[in-house]
Amino acid sequence: MIKKLASGIREYKKQTLITPLLMIGEVCCECIIPLITARLINSIEAGCSMSQITKYGVLLVAMALVSLSFGAAAGRTCATASSGYAKNLRHDLFYKVQGFSFSNIDKFSTSSLVTRLTTDVNNVQMSFMMIIRTAVRAPLMLTVAAVMAFVVGKKLAWIFICIIPVLAFGLGLVACLAMPRFRAVFKKYDKLNNSVQENIKGMRVVKSFVREDYEKKKFGAASEELRHDFTVCERILAFNSPLMQSCMYTSMLLISFFCSKLVVSLGGEYLDVGTLSSMITYSMQILMSLMMLSMIFVMVTMSVASMKRICEVLDEESDIKEKENAVTEGPDGSVDFENVNFKYSKSAEKNALENINLHISSGQTVGIIGGTGSGKSSLIQLISRLYDVTDGSVKVGGIDVRDYSLKALRNQVAVVLQKNVLFSGTVKENLRWGDENADDDELQRICALAQADEFIKAHPEKYDRFIEQGGANVSGGQKQRICIARALLKKPKILILDDSTSAVDTHTDALIRKAFREEIPGTTKIIIAQRISSVQDADMIVVMENGCIDAVGTHDELLKTNEIYKEVYYSQNKAGDE
Repeated sequence: MIKKLASGIREYKKQTLITPLLMIGEVCCECIIPLITARLINSIEAGCSMSQITKYGVLLVAMALVSLSFGAAAGRTCATASSGYAKNLRHDLFYKVQGFSFSNIDKFSTSSLVTRLTTDVNNVQMSFMMIIRTAVRAPLMLTVAAVMAFVVGKKLAWIFICIIPVLAFGLGLVACLAMPRFRAVFKKYDKLNNSVQENIKGMRVVKSFVREDYEKKKFGAASEELRHDFTVCERILAFNSPLMQSCMYTSMLLISFFCSKLVVSLGGEYLDVGTLSSMITYSMQILMSLMMLSMIFVMVTMSVASMKRICEVLDEESDIKEKENAVTEGPDGSVDFENVNFKYSKSAEKNALENINLHISSGQTVGIIGGTGSGKSSLIQLISRLYDVTDGSVKVGGIDVRDYSLKALRNQVAVVLQKNVLFSGTVKENLRWGDENADDDELQRICALAQADEFIKAHPEKYDRFIEQGGANVSGGQKQRICIARALLKKPKILILDDSTSAVDTHTDALIRKAFREEIPGTTKIIIAQRISSVQDADMIVVMENGCIDAVGTHDELLKTNEIYKEVYYSQNKAGDE
């Protein structure tokens, strides 16, 4: 895990290595300053001249400036390294997710992936920053200050040795109690993010069903759960401060008492006033170092859960692999399903598709109908290899889809999915997802085919109209037509419409299908629909039921031979027949 996470340092290795070196310089300066101060105090007590005092004063100022320079430089390099490291981690996570198949994405919820890219990365960034800076400074300061305390304070330094185990035990107990609760917090973060995401995404549904109060309670419950866990953790960690203060002031009182007693009783022969001053300073440095170590321990332990969650994504391997010498161009748009069985996960008990055998010639228009859950969407997702078959094969242009490069395959298959998605940006920017080099004339021509040109031009900004995230400021039918135009701009060999004209009226639906026949006769068109009218004039209609093909034929053939098709047709045309 550490090796995988460390690979994110990359171009920031220089800053990562320089920061600890600068911290060493700062610590050395800070530990020398009390020694110089002690000598200054002893010189003043002995009645030294003003020139000697000035000499020590200049030396102290110089040491302080050097220490400050080291600290400032370390802060700069540490900030650069930690921010760059976090950037690289987010980059690696995001690019990893882009390479996932749908089955990989199914393992992680959207809210969980968002938490890993934000909160978890921030936690790891904080730990990284503390490791390269504070984790170097604290133990080094502790060691050097302890050595200096023995050098100047002699046997009195054993006071620290007696107090440190008490402090270490207390801090260790606090950390052990807090850490399990911190690990549980991140699942609560996922739950909270999921609540927010669902509410915002489904705001129209929430309002139409007057479920605001329910959503508030759900969010409040998730938020309260998170607050409770954090409160418990903070209550435990709150013992850090009083424990540290108690140990710090106890050691200072003991040092002051014994040092003063030795100074007075022995007349400064064993210890002098300067030593007393330096011992108090070293005690502060030692105990503050321990406090910093406790903070590092808490932060790093809390971040271990985040590290594991990040590595879960980085370790996830896509189920879909490309062959080394993958095919980069298909001969035509024919599609063949040969003995195909498919299920969404290995642990699934039942196949989503079973014993699928189907041949679609290049340029054909094929309609697919069936009830909810009959396997229509599952079938077409295998063509562009969003999922891989469990058994059998799917061929495009006579070549198994697993032999294609993913880019080549998906460039010749355009899919307008059931859940249409538009991205924040102008209409032009959304359309050019299909072809980034398309000029304005081409955009308008294609939009006219998709019956989108009229409503786009009706808006004052026309093709420069800004689309809100998810297409929130356009109607469902408008969104579908823009998505169809976007798919047509790819100039695909296979065009798949997954119930993507359900929000347009039958007249507009007919015009779109007419445009397909006239403008892209060589493109294979696969149309999933609930309305018989949308597939009635198709060259071939596939009827699906429970993940199997129930019947294949033309509209007239199926009306005579297939009960499912007849039932759907007559239920939709009952008034006309009567």
